[in-house]
Amino acid sequence: MAAEVRGYRRLEDLPAAAWDALHDGRNPFVRHAFLSGLETEGCLRPEWGWSPLHLTVWDGAELIAAAPGYLKNNSHGEFVFDHAWAHAYARYGQEYFPKWLGAVPYSPVTGPRLLARDAHAARQLLDGMVALVEDNGLSSAHVNFHEAAEEALFEAHEAAWLLRHDVQYHWQRQPEWHDFDAFLAAMDHKHRKNIRQERNKVRQAGITLRTVHGDEASAVDLAAMHRFYLKTFHEYGNSPALTLEFLQHLARAMPRALVIFLAERDGVPLAGALCLRGTDTLYGRYWGGEALPGLHFEACYYQGIEYCLREGLQRFEPGAQGEHKIARGFLPTQVRSRHWIADPGFREPLAQWCAEERASVRRYMHELRAHSPFRDPA
Repeated sequence: MAAEVRGYRRLEDLPAAAWDALHDGRNPFVRHAFLSGLETEGCLRPEWGWSPLHLTVWDGAELIAAAPGYLKNNSHGEFVFDHAWAHAYARYGQEYFPKWLGAVPYSPVTGPRLLARDAHAARQLLDGMVALVEDNGLSSAHVNFHEAAEEALFEAHEAAWLLRHDVQYHWQRQPEWHDFDAFLAAMDHKHRKNIRQERNKVRQAGITLRTVHGDEASAVDLAAMHRFYLKTFHEYGNSPALTLEFLQHLARAMPRALVIFLAERDGVPLAGALCLRGTDTLYGRYWGGEALPGLHFEACYYQGIEYCLREGLQRFEPGAQGEHKIARGFLPTQVRSRHWIADPGFREPLAQWCAEERASVRRYMHELRAHSPFRDPA
């Protein structure tokens, strides 16, 4: 029996155990509980550009491959920017939207995107993406923030998947860093002094930090974190997508994966940083609260580093963008995405555009590495 490709408009129509059996569980963002929670708890809406269309491959009654996917009528919440591509289509009287996107909504986090029993099933999944575009008259298919280990599958596929690179800033634990002081000892004097001064400002202001996992979070804790999240989005004039119900869902369904750093003074919460924890990586996602000296860096960076050192985690990814992270121990790291363009008249010039962008990113990363805060090894 030939494998069958099917699309699903609701993830809850797929068995959670079958979906989660297709990945190793190390990355919390591709778990059925996380992705289905976005849908059931009001975080995804067509008017915001997100219409779920998850692709799956079946061998009889067995699910052998799957990709979290969405039909998009804009490019908001993706963190891989293709606005120039949409404008180019419009200039020539063509429609760039809708397009199909394989990604985790609102999450610029590298992780598995081709969830599959084996390489053959993954190739069938890629075939399904191309067929979806061709059969429905879409402009393109995109797979954002996929793992380096998946590169070979895209390279070997008969369709020409364009490659894009970008830069994020990640913390990577070193064997000799057994605590925060050891981490600081690896830095030069200037950067070490600056971090200590930032942390002292928080202490001198009478602020304490409390680490709360999902199964430890009270209703008040979750409400406070959501309030801080809303505050940040309103300050920047953006529309918040995550609901309080979604945070409550994460606390129930992924209790040890949800990690919140709450800043308090005299028992009153002032700010918070929301993270998700994988097997060996902490992922910083949202921050909000009072703009007090040093508090953003403490809640978003230093608490996470201490958590990783204490819990034995190897990496900390605090979110997209931000050259200021380098001075605090987060070094430039390459991230990637893949893009299949249906129209050959656009595919060829975009391939050249992507090649030039990759060269520019390589030069940029080389320049950034010169600003590392760490001392050269003796």
